[in-house]
Amino acid sequence: MVQDPAQQAPSVTPATPARTLVPTILPALAVGVLSSLVLVGVETAAEELQDVLWGPLPDALGIGRYSVAWMFVVLVATGLAVGLVVWKVPGHAGPDPATLGLEAPVLPPAVLPGLVLATALMLAGGPSLGPENPIIAVNVGLAVWLGGRLIPRAPGRVWPALAEAATIGALFGTPVAAALAISELLARQETRGMLWDNLFAPLTAAAAGSLTVALLDHPSFDLNLPSFGRPGWSDLLAAVVVAGAGALLALCAVRAFPYVHGAFRRLKHPMLMLPAGGIVLGALAAAGGHLTLFKGLDEIATLAHDPDGWSAGEFAVMTVVKLAALVVAASCGFRGGRIFPAVFVGTALGLCAHALVSGVHPSVGVSAGVLGVLLAVTRQGWISLFVAAVLVAEPGVIALLCVASLPAWLLVTGRPQMQLREDGTSVR
Repeated sequence: MVQDPAQQAPSVTPATPARTLVPTILPALAVGVLSSLVLVGVETAAEELQDVLWGPLPDALGIGRYSVAWMFVVLVATGLAVGLVVWKVPGHAGPDPATLGLEAPVLPPAVLPGLVLATALMLAGGPSLGPENPIIAVNVGLAVWLGGRLIPRAPGRVWPALAEAATIGALFGTPVAAALAISELLARQETRGMLWDNLFAPLTAAAAGSLTVALLDHPSFDLNLPSFGRPGWSDLLAAVVVAGAGALLALCAVRAFPYVHGAFRRLKHPMLMLPAGGIVLGALAAAGGHLTLFKGLDEIATLAHDPDGWSAGEFAVMTVVKLAALVVAASCGFRGGRIFPAVFVGTALGLCAHALVSGVHPSVGVSAGVLGVLLAVTRQGWISLFVAAVLVAEPGVIALLCVASLPAWLLVTGRPQMQLREDGTSVR
């Protein structure tokens, strides 16, 4: 029996015509620029307030800028300020931040001002969270609200994808990060069409966002760590071990996350939960030092500037304290994301490995530590690889990280991640 040639031919996903993609360029560019401006605006305002809180104000009061007393005062005051916003401002600064990831819900416009204010106060006050989750949520809400009014015939699902991609591109200073994150999201969904057709508009938005931030803020993730030349077998072994250790350590924090979250939720009121979180964070800052405050990007640059400037014990304390501070800040109600403080945890862990074993090159230790911690915290494989590689900016490290990611992924896959459902159970 002869088969019909049409039945023998393999199925081919049809490509989207160019005339369908071209009209998406202008909306994507607009969303990219707007999203990056929101990010830069919030971070700039937070930095101005941070400079006052941790500079002229304690100087005028005759208190050390990073004395234990002042760290307690500012962190508790930040908890009170954010608690007041969550309690009284319309929208209550959005949903429980422990339930949010990079894929943000569409929030009503009335919620967004409170979320912006709570995020800026958190960034300035020192809790160990980054801006990514709330800023993505704000930009998604703005894009859906404005886009639905300006181009009502556009599919509603387009605007969240554009805003998420634009914000990720702006956060990491390159559209590559957004392309990796969006491609991972598409792989989990049933999507029609070719991959690059689906990526066209989000990648345009991400390019606009990253270029706008590059022109305004000149971000850089390269830590300028010492070059390690051609990787050898010892480097491969070090990368595998450190990445695995980072994944296991972060999984301990992930395991504790729902229990810590439940303990704060028993307080039931934001004016109790957030100040209580500030007290715990103050105690952690007293144990770990001021480098364990804030989202962590400026602080990892300080560590990388002198990788031999601290002992293995000091690096270990900073690693554990920062990880604990991340869990507490994300559990008690501060609005923020978990990627940037996780990068600090991985960096401190990698430098601890270098301090313990001199044969572990700082660049290998840092990149592998960041990879392992991010895999456990985010379960975003591409983002974890990208961030770990861009911190070192050496082509030779990419092959090491790709190999190290395999056993680390076996440790984390199928296990809970650092995100909760509405009922307080862990997302897997």
